[in-house]
Amino acid sequence: MPAQDQTDSDTPPAATLGALVSAQPQPGELSRELNCLAGAIYFEAKSEPLAGQLAVGRVIVARSKSGRFPNSYCGVVFQPSQFSFVRGGGFPAIARKSAQWKNAVALAQIAHEGTWRSPVEGALYFHATSVSPGWRMKRLGRVENHVFYR
Repeated sequence: MPAQDQTDSDTPPAATLGALVSAQPQPGELSRELNCLAGAIYFEAKSEPLAGQLAVGRVIVARSKSGRFPNSYCGVVFQPSQFSFVRGGGFPAIARKSAQWKNAVALAQIAHEGTWRSPVEGALYFHATSVSPGWRMKRLGRVENHVFYR
């Protein structure tokens, strides 16, 4: 299935990822797990286009289901030495009224529900294009400023 196609779900079809993001409800309060997923999207990719943000979210979802990482979003995000924005077991301050946070919340819901495929679906690892870790894994592709691997 092409990256732009949606997966099976109860969500009505959307023509674009942007339309799907706009259609997502903005809950008054997030579960702890969705908050961890949204926080990771926010800190890792808030300046990226929506496809790049979704790709980061789908990596966290894939890790939580892989059996190779903790089985929760918070477990994945707070696993030692995985995400550079984690400090002292928590997140820095989040501008929760910002459009970037609202996008991160919407994309966390989409990533969690699997209602839109990432262009690098199945990736378990990524890094910024500004670094070159020399990983010997299968490269799935680049989405804006991140490179994704399985």
